[in-house]
Amino acid sequence: MCKVMEDMRDETARAKAVAVARNLLAIGKLTYEEIARSVDLTVEEVKALDSSKTA
Repeated sequence: MCKVMEDMRDETARAKAVAVARNLLAIGKLTYEEIARSVDLTVEEVKALDSSKTA
């Protein structure tokens, strides 16, 4: 049961990071690298979020 709770916590934290990254991308003032560093995602993940926004 503890593993399930940890997985849920990690999933929630990732969803929050993705949401914040999307908001920062929408503002348009930070680089991919700055956003990635701020929300603890990789630059590639941030770039993918940006392309999915425009698609």
